[in-house]
Amino acid sequence: MGSTNSLSPARFPMKGFCDRLRLGSEKIAVAISDEQISLMAAHAIELIQWNKKINLTAIVDPLTMAEKHFIDAMAVQPFLGKENRLMDMGTGGGFPSIPLKILNPSLQFVLVDSSRKKVTFLKHVIRVLGLKDIDAIHSRVEDLAHDDIHSQTYDAVMSRAFTALEKFAGLALPLLKQGGTIYALKGKQAPDEITPALIAQFEIRTDHYQLPFEKSDRYMIQLSEKTIK
Repeated sequence: MGSTNSLSPARFPMKGFCDRLRLGSEKIAVAISDEQISLMAAHAIELIQWNKKINLTAIVDPLTMAEKHFIDAMAVQPFLGKENRLMDMGTGGGFPSIPLKILNPSLQFVLVDSSRKKVTFLKHVIRVLGLKDIDAIHSRVEDLAHDDIHSQTYDAVMSRAFTALEKFAGLALPLLKQGGTIYALKGKQAPDEITPALIAQFEIRTDHYQLPFEKSDRYMIQLSEKTIK
């Protein structure tokens, strides 16, 4: 069961949550509209409600959720390339993919999680928010490499704190088109996860940023396979 401290929608601090998103987006220099803020608030309300029955997040305070889930996801925006079709591995409550989809309606997303209950939640949120060209699938990511629908079909594969970087790269690589990008959202230990094997196989870019209010360190690690000359 989720926390008994979960708020009902009627008690959700809508103005405080929206103000936190608006100010946070300014601090990370990501443009966001009132409509997009409203969609993220709707996602947050569903997350809090469903969290009473399904373990979706340990964060139940709405303002903390605004920063650690939604602003953290929005902070990825400046690092994205010109990808069109993206997979979010081990997406949990839909991060970073659902906020990124709200910011970029033209992107196509496939969200993957091994928990059927979480995928049921994700499909519900996608439907409630009226999002198009986004789907959630219940699968072990190891199985997708052998599925023609997913093998070598994605411009990018991303995850947030899903698994160790080297393991994630191994899972993501079979799903990428040639020249595709792996995006790993990591915490302060991220540089320690860049192994000699990864350095040998990939071009690696590491960008550091901080959450705007609590100043926690975050890293975006981009991997692209080296071309054989």
